[in-house]
Amino acid sequence: MRFPLLVSCCCVLSFVSFSLPMASANAPDAARLQALDERTAELPRVHAVVVAHDGEIVHEIHQGGPGVAAPANVKSLSKTVLAAITGAAIEAGVIDSVDQPLASLLNSLPSDADPRVNDITVAHLLAQQAGLERTSGSHYGAWVASANWVNDALSRPFVDAPGGRMLYSTGTSHLLSAALTHASGESTLALAQRLLGEPLNITIPAWPRDPQGIYFGGNDMLLSPRALVEIGELYRNDGVVNGQRVLPEGWVEASWTARGSSPWTGDGYGYGWFISRIGGREVRYGWGYGGQMIYVFPGRAPVAIAMTSDPDQPSARTGYRTQLHALAGPLVARGYSVLVARAPRAMIDLNRHERELDPVMVTGLPRDQPLQ
Repeated sequence: MRFPLLVSCCCVLSFVSFSLPMASANAPDAARLQALDERTAELPRVHAVVVAHDGEIVHEIHQGGPGVAAPANVKSLSKTVLAAITGAAIEAGVIDSVDQPLASLLNSLPSDADPRVNDITVAHLLAQQAGLERTSGSHYGAWVASANWVNDALSRPFVDAPGGRMLYSTGTSHLLSAALTHASGESTLALAQRLLGEPLNITIPAWPRDPQGIYFGGNDMLLSPRALVEIGELYRNDGVVNGQRVLPEGWVEASWTARGSSPWTGDGYGYGWFISRIGGREVRYGWGYGGQMIYVFPGRAPVAIAMTSDPDQPSARTGYRTQLHALAGPLVARGYSVLVARAPRAMIDLNRHERELDPVMVTGLPRDQPLQ
């Protein structure tokens, strides 16, 4: 992604806004960007906003927390990133397809696993349809305290058939990370850096691992707002960057096809992406605890939006997620390409989806433990 020369900068207290040259008549105008600045300043938990048009960053806001180029914990937005890593692994031949059984990718299965574990596929893991009892919510504390996260997740009872209803569970995503590790002979971190970081020219630092050394699947990844923009742009451009195909042909369409729906929001869910409507437009978004977001608005004026937030506070029942949506809405109407906003997680409206993501609320775990 290109970064044109800075044309304006304003700083009010800790609020810093940068506007950059706009290359086309359809780019966001100065009035809309000023309105965005004003609305963002009214939400002190927002840390940073990055806006891009046609692959070029045209506006940035930083008013607290890590800067726009600094890695931040994106919480369960990591599930969307992990889905991209999986797609890139399929394109690179590490995994055959989404139809490949999980059991064929792992070294072994626990002796007490239900035989139906053999029916779970990569697609089921991506779509949160493994059928196993969830490790999130009230089960989260016991799961992360277990000696072997993979075996614990696989040994849980089935509450639905593989391919059944969406059962949002970080344990399911962690099984995907384990599958990638065993299938490739590389760590999930190494795969992420090689298959996503290099072609997108983004930094992907190390994040927490389980007791066996497998990188946490679907939580606690560290990415900057600018890096999130690049991932949004990758999907906006059908998995191609600079002429190089990173994700398989058809991957974006498959990822944005609903295979289940959230029991909390009613939104559809594909391969790491929720499917809904915002501002009268179709939207695909990834969501992490506290307001870590990537939105992509496909169609006539394609838009990608990523938001990250303070990871130390609950965020759903306060109405904050709706406020973050409202930051993006006016920009979408003007045909923006990418917006990234970083804000603390305490401001997303807390509903049952968010409640399960907070180990303090649900399990009493300290927040310096891996979340979700």
